[in-house]
Amino acid sequence: DNFSVPEFCSQSVLLPLFVCRFHVTGGQQSKEHYKVLVLGGGSGGIAMSARMKRKVGAENVAVVEPSEMHYYQPLWTLVGAGAKSVKGSGRPTASVVPSGVKWIKSHVQEINPDKNTVRTGDGKEISYKYLIVALGLQLHYEKIKGLPEAFEHPGIGSNYSVQTVNKTWAALQNFKEGNAVFSFPNTPVKCAGAPQKIMYLSDAYMRKTGKRSKANIIYNTSLPVLFGVKKYADALWEIVKKRDLQVNLRHNLIEVRADRREAVFEKLDSPGETVTVEYEMLHVTPPMGPPEVLKGNPLADEAGWLDVDKNVLQHKRYPNVFGIGDCTNLPTSKTAAAVAGQSAVLDRTISKVMKNGQPDKKYDGYTSCPLVTSYNTVILAEFDYNLEPLETFPIDQSKERRIMYHMKADLMPHLYWHGLLRGLWGGPGPYRKLMHLGMK
Repeated sequence: DNFSVPEFCSQSVLLPLFVCRFHVTGGQQSKEHYKVLVLGGGSGGIAMSARMKRKVGAENVAVVEPSEMHYYQPLWTLVGAGAKSVKGSGRPTASVVPSGVKWIKSHVQEINPDKNTVRTGDGKEISYKYLIVALGLQLHYEKIKGLPEAFEHPGIGSNYSVQTVNKTWAALQNFKEGNAVFSFPNTPVKCAGAPQKIMYLSDAYMRKTGKRSKANIIYNTSLPVLFGVKKYADALWEIVKKRDLQVNLRHNLIEVRADRREAVFEKLDSPGETVTVEYEMLHVTPPMGPPEVLKGNPLADEAGWLDVDKNVLQHKRYPNVFGIGDCTNLPTSKTAAAVAGQSAVLDRTISKVMKNGQPDKKYDGYTSCPLVTSYNTVILAEFDYNLEPLETFPIDQSKERRIMYHMKADLMPHLYWHGLLRGLWGGPGPYRKLMHLGMK
């Protein structure tokens, strides 16, 4: 007959075929089914895989992720400034996928939420009972004219990609005199503080190496503000003034002419007007957007982001679909800290939905950005949906502190690998209550 027993069935063909988890019919490709299917093996995907393993058993969970390596990206700010190595930021994906959970090493080609199926790049069709979308976002260097080919020239780098983060450090080391330029794009981004953190670190490096007097440091941002939360923005403006940094608001990078070392910015408040700046060093933050597979999909909003309820992280139209992290349209800053807070809420939401209950735990939009201001100081920004500070410690976190730098550089990576990715860290919420003696 025209069927064969697939290799993932029980070894003994004498056992009835239905012990196999995969339904096989004559002439058709076998179809895999999982109770929980997770799309994406980044922070959100791995954290939720670990949590779902505890909930439904490892054999009922699968994660789709094409990359061989998993990176702790917050470290790249320090890598670009020579304070950490890129090697120390990555681990094999195989080592972070929870044991027993199926790793499907492919990319997501198509999602069909009406049929509860996903097709992967190798043509495999997988069905699910519950879907967790954790696909992250896409970097679009190509949307800036002259990129990504400009990265082959000296003096230009970007902390947003594993391929280009070391180029930032090279550009910083080789800087002699002239303009050091830092950009922020006219799109949503992940870690909105990172584009200016590298500016503060570059300033510190130049002072340390005696080059600062020959440098003109320029931060050109598309935003109308330096930072979205006033308390921290005020503190950052003080640093900008004190260190003689030049900030131009509503300036968006549209072209890099690497052969001439020129960067072209459009003035967003004066349509049609551009400014060309010569650079000795240029740090590019690329435009970013939703994953290609979500664009035009019934799961996405008009802009292409996963359309979820901002309180419980359940999809607005498909109750068995959930989202976490950068791919969602949650109106909060896209960070690993946000993923931690979301993971605890989503865990609870899915538990309730699996038991036919109503989700009751609400995500408050908690996110955090350790604003690295030098090689030994950090302003720890923590805030919620309303852009109101939501601070863990009972001290003024808008002040630069050494202890916060050590937390960022040394403690947080451990918390990430051993806490968040294992589904054991759901953000500092419970500790905040303790620290403030129940006042918050």
